Amino acid sequence: MLAAGLTLLTATAAALRAQESTATTNGGVYSEAQAERGKAAYVKNCQSCHGETMNGVDVAPALVGATFLGNWVGLSVGDLGERVRTTMPQNNPGTLSAATTADLVALILKANGYASGATDLPRDGQLQMMIRIADPKPGG
Repeated sequence: MLAAGLTLLTATAAALRAQESTATTNGGVYSEAQAERGKAAYVKNCQSCHGETMNGVDVAPALVGATFLGNWVGLSVGDLGERVRTTMPQNNPGTLSAATTADLVALILKANGYASGATDLPRDGQLQMMIRIADPKPGG
């Protein structure tokens, strides 16, 4: 019983350490070039529903602003990428490549005020899962 408790405590401590060292969107997790590629993919695949300014149209939700951030802050970039990859575009879901999905997520991050960095957001969803979407305000 004591061994099981110690194992659980050790696993919990390891999870907390991992959580503390997880990258966040405030750390420049995408490149400017990637966001530019995302802009082209957005026009082709997303703009007709989400609008030119990403503020949403009719039933398509906004991809920028307080409501969007309220739904995503605290989750991972991988969660957002998975939603985009599996449900978009609405007329042909699941057809976006991993590269296009990462580019679109980079554009969404940029549009929400997150600064770019030196490297592209990884295409690998598992690596994206290690990046937490943080509040873009200072201290977030």
